[in-house]
This record gives sequence, C-alpha cells and structure tokens, in this order.
Amino acid sequence: MSRVAGQIDVAKNEAILDAAVDVWAERGIQAPMEEIARRAGVSKQTIYNHYGCKADLVQALCARRVHEIVAPLEAPGAIEQPAQALAAFGRVLLTALLTPRYTTLMRTAMANVATLPEVARALYEAGPRASRRGLADFLETETAAGRLACPDPVEAAEFFAGMVISSRQTAYLLGVPLGLTDANIDRIAREAATRFMRAYAV
Repeated sequence: MSRVAGQIDVAKNEAILDAAVDVWAERGIQAPMEEIARRAGVSKQTIYNHYGCKADLVQALCARRVHEIVAPLEAPGAIEQPAQALAAFGRVLLTALLTPRYTTLMRTAMANVATLPEVARALYEAGPRASRRGLADFLETETAAGRLACPDPVEAAEFFAGMVISSRQTAYLLGVPLGLTDANIDRIAREAATRFMRAYAV
C-alpha cells in the first residue's frame, strides 16, 4: 500500500522528534532544520513534508509528552478510582516536567520568545494547556458521575496542577537542584490528590 503524502513511519517520526530536542539543546531553537535531519537520518524535505515548520515540530514534541502525561486518566478503571488516577497523573506530570529534555526545550523556547513567538505559543498550546485540558475532561466526567463536584473543571485542573508543580519547575528552569527522588514525587502526587479530593468532595 502506498503511503499518503506527508505520512511518515513511526521510527522516523521518533528519530526526528528526539533529534530536534537534542539539536535545540545544543544550538538553540534557531538551529537549522538541516542539522535535525542529519541527526535523525532523514532528509530535510522529509521533515518539512510532515511538519511544515518549527512550530509544528514543537507541537508534535509536546503532543507526544502530553499523551504520556494523560495516559493515567485514560487507563482501565481510572474513571472509577479518581483519587488513584489523579495521583498517577500527578506523578507523571511532575516527572515529565523535571526531565532534562523538557527543561531544555522550555529554556530554549523562552530564550527565543522575542524572535520566534509562534514556537513559544505552540509549546504552550500543545503542552501545558493540552495536558490541563485532558485533566479538565477527566474532572468533568467525574463530576457528571457524581464522584466529584467541580463546577469549573478547567479551573480545578489548574488548581491540581499547581499543587503538584508549585515552584518546582521554576527551580529546575533556573538550574536549582531540588534532589527530588521517586519517593518524593510519589508523596507529592498522593498528597495533592488527597487534598484535591477533599476540596471537591460531593
């Protein structure tokens, strides 16, 4: 079967996304697409055929990360066990935000916001905003099922994310080590879920 124009196989797609993060970490978001193509082992035209521009590439990177973050909310049984699902979401969210690759992407986008504002907007829309939207949808479902009372799911999603992230992401962006272990992250996520469930109890 012939491939649709612009379609790309999964392996090449992952290679392009990984190469983009590595190149931007080393040379900034303004690095040429040629370098990303070289690292990924594809042609520059292959990247442009699939993504079109850097903003689209950033969106794809964020979409991949958001899919991982919201996965606990879509897992079997998550709807019936909101406290556990929220804690799992919190763990993945905090872990993802503190990874070197994500931190590097945020730093480079912020450093170039004046010259490449469309890239910064793409990162926000496809990253933080999309993950909050996924959480808000989950909270809306829980409210409809009578397990939570969230009159404004979007606002509630921001509150929960704020409890989990707080100033930790800022510290990492500024290069301040917090020394968070997996156990610390788990405790933070569970505590946030517990407090959230109490605040929005039916």
